[in-house]
Formats: sequence, C-alpha cells, structure tokens
Amino acid sequence: MNSLDWSDAGLAVRAWLLLLAFTAGVLLVLALRRPARRIFGAECAFLLWLLPLVAMLASQWPHAASRSGLPTLVYAITTAGGALASRHDSTDALVQGIGWLGIWLAGAALVAALMVSAQWRYRRRLADAECLTDTGLRWPVWRATHDDLGPALIGAWRACIVLPADFETRYDPVEQTLILAHETAHARRGDGWWALFAQVVTATFWFHPLAWLALATLRRDQELACDAHVLRTHGSQRRRYANAMLKTQAVAPVLPVGCTWSPRHPLSERIAMLKQASVSRSRRRVGIGIGSMLAVALACSIHATSAPLRTPASGAAMAQEYQLDLRIELTNSQDHRQHVDRSTLALCTRAGQPASVRESAYGGRITVTPYPVGATRIDLMLVMTGKASGASTTRTLQASLGKTLHVAGKSSDGQYAYQLAMTPLAGCPARAQAGVRRVDLRLKNVPARTAAEELARKADLVLVNPGALTTAPVSFNFADMPGDRAMHLIARVAGMKAVIDGRQVRFVQP
Repeated sequence: MNSLDWSDAGLAVRAWLLLLAFTAGVLLVLALRRPARRIFGAECAFLLWLLPLVAMLASQWPHAASRSGLPTLVYAITTAGGALASRHDSTDALVQGIGWLGIWLAGAALVAALMVSAQWRYRRRLADAECLTDTGLRWPVWRATHDDLGPALIGAWRACIVLPADFETRYDPVEQTLILAHETAHARRGDGWWALFAQVVTATFWFHPLAWLALATLRRDQELACDAHVLRTHGSQRRRYANAMLKTQAVAPVLPVGCTWSPRHPLSERIAMLKQASVSRSRRRVGIGIGSMLAVALACSIHATSAPLRTPASGAAMAQEYQLDLRIELTNSQDHRQHVDRSTLALCTRAGQPASVRESAYGGRITVTPYPVGATRIDLMLVMTGKASGASTTRTLQASLGKTLHVAGKSSDGQYAYQLAMTPLAGCPARAQAGVRRVDLRLKNVPARTAAEELARKADLVLVNPGALTTAPVSFNFADMPGDRAMHLIARVAGMKAVIDGRQVRFVQP
C-alpha cells in the first residue's frame, strides 16, 4: 500500500480548488447584486447566487486526458547497497493532515447539528398546529398555536406554509391574500431548496467568513426577489404589503430550511424596494441572458484555471520537465532466506509523456502530469519480470514536488516483495548543472571508496576525505550523468552526505 502526505492527496488539491472557486463566486455575487437589482430587478439579481455553484462545479469537472508522445528515457543509475529513504516525514505529514481533517469534520458536524437542532425546535412547536383544508393552494397550510410562528414556508422536499395563531385577527383580508401569495411564491420558486443548499455550503465552509456573509446576504436577496415576484401581480397593493410587513413580529425563532416573513431581514431595504416600479419582462429577459453568459464565462475561466499544465504541442525546449528520483528494493524470501536487490533510478521526462524504465528485474512506464499549487499526478505502471512477475502494479498517485511517497507490493505467492520510494522534482536539476563534467561509468562490486575515487578522476573532482566512505561493495551504472549528481548518489548509498564546494568534495554524516 502507499502512504501519501495529506497535502499530496488528490482530494486535498480538489478541496483547495473548491475553496478558491467558492470564494471567487461569492465575491462576484457580492459585487454585482446591487447593480443587477437596480437594472434588471430583484428576481434576476437573486439568480446570481447560482454563480458560486457554477464555479464550484467547474473546479471539480474532470479535464480531458492529455495525449502522450513517445516514451523518453533520459538516464538510469543502478546501485546495490543502501536502503530506502525513511518514511518518518511522510508519516508525520499524514498524521498532521488527518488532524486537520478531523478539525474540519468536527466544525462541519457542529454547524450541521446546530442547524438541525434549530429546525427541529421550530417543527416541534408545530406539533399541535391545525391543518387548513379550504385554502385552495397546492401546498398544505398549517395554523400554529403560537403568535410568533409564521408566516413562513417550512422545508424543501415536502414544503408547507405556516400561519400564526392570530393570522385572521392581525391581518385584514387584503393583507392575508398578500401574505399567502408571498409564501406561495416562495414554494413555487423552490426557495426551500435554496435555503437547504445554502445551509449545506455554510456547514462545509464553516471556517470561511464569506460563507456566513453569503448565507445572510442570500436570505436577504431571497426575500427581496419574492417581494418583487408578488408585486408583479399585486402592484397596486404596495401600501398594504408594507403594512403587513410592519405587523409581522420580529421574535420568530430561527428557521434554517425555510423562509420566514419577518423583519429579521432589513425592513428599510424591503420598504424602499416597494417604492420602485416593477422591472419590465423584456429587461428581466435581458438580465437572465447576461447572467447566463456570465455563468458560462465564469465556468470556463475556473475550469481553465484548474486544468493541469499542458506540454506544448511543438518545441522540445518549451516542454515542461520533471525529474523522478526512484529507489526500488526487491526482496526474495524463498527457501527461508532473504535476498535483497536494491536499485536507484533517476528519470527526467516531459510533462504528460511516459518515461520508460527498463531494468533486469522490472520495467514499466511512469507519466507525470502537473497540477496547480505545486502538486503532480503520477501514473505508475511497474512490471516485475522473472520469478517476481506477480508483484507488478498499476497506480495513480498524487505528490507534491520535493516530497517522497512510497509504494509497496507482493507477488501472488508471497515470496517476492518490492518497495518503491519516489520523489518528483521540478525541471531536470541534474541535466541543468552547467559546467559540470558528465560521466559514463560502470562499476560492479567495488568498494564505495574506490567508486568515489574513480568517479572523482573522471569528473575532475577532488576528494577531501575519501576515508570517510566504507569499503562495502557496490555496483553503479552511470549513463551521461553529471559528476556531482553521481557523487551525491554514491555518498547516499554509503550512508554519507556529499558536500561539494567548487571542485572539492567532502563527505559528512547526514
């Protein structure tokens, strides 16, 4: 199994893109809602709240898979001896990521619990409400036994209209008609579903201040849009409509999923809108058309921004490159004895193009695809040969540049197992080393000190303390490798660290 840093996981990248898309969508709505309401009316302005949803969906929409070119094998180094890199850093990062995930889940659960509790308390007070059967409406109407419950629309799936206990005495017949028209407009427009979606988004982004501001602003725009909808058919009753608002109590309990017609919303803003003439149908249609084009433009922009970086179709110099440092350990447990083969591969490949790996015991392809915020996707196909062929694997991994991830597997009979450590790097640092002599060197079963001395002679380097290296036998196969890079690999296999200053090389403890 593979162990990945939380920051390396594809889920973390998608969550980050989702957060950025939500922020961009909300900021756009907050900037446009007032001008849109003034020009195209409150109903069109309320539809702007579809933009955050469009932005979030666009950020998660999958991108077309990039087409791969011919395999590219840059260089390979085979070593024997040494060990795989420690997994402590990866494990610590994973634990830290799980901790942040736990905090987010706890906050989301708490916010959701508070919302569910508020909804339950509201519905509990309706336990002894009376159902009115002579209203002639599609939605059930309930008369509460409390004066501070309603007028309101409750719920999303099975929405119902709630009227206060003193509905007939508090409001005159015209005001009653206007209130029922208002709540019916909420139900017809699906405002209960809007409220439910807003609560879910707020619970998801509970840590984001814009989420709470968006929730309050959406509910305000929702009431203004509903007022505008009612006044399109009852425009001559604006004064009576305002009187009904003033008669509604402001002590109604909070209703998360539903719409309460109370002065919790800025009453002055609603009264001011009653003084304005209704927007014509043609202007509303123009507003809907412009809003649709804005939604398409936003979706395309978000989708393009969240796309993996692509390799240019032509021009090798323009292609984005990555270097993969691989360490593979193959263990044979046959006949109650363990035999371990270790090898190190350093591959440079272009983005989106598979790099071929060919060794005596295994082979395969590795493709690197860049993602935003410094992450990469790695498509790994590792095929073991010989007796260990049952230990092959095909996986898609997520990693951050410079971070090491680990993969492990076994053959079907359990006698062969492999462990792989992989570190992606931006560019090809080894190839980019200017002024460093490149070497071709094959060494088999020679002491590490002798290997370093032979490499220093070919790369024109000076060893300050070669005695710090062990005499354990190692094997190397350097193909067109910068000398300083090769020296670092020899030091790593010998359990040391190479410090290179100009042409001088000093070996120190890591």
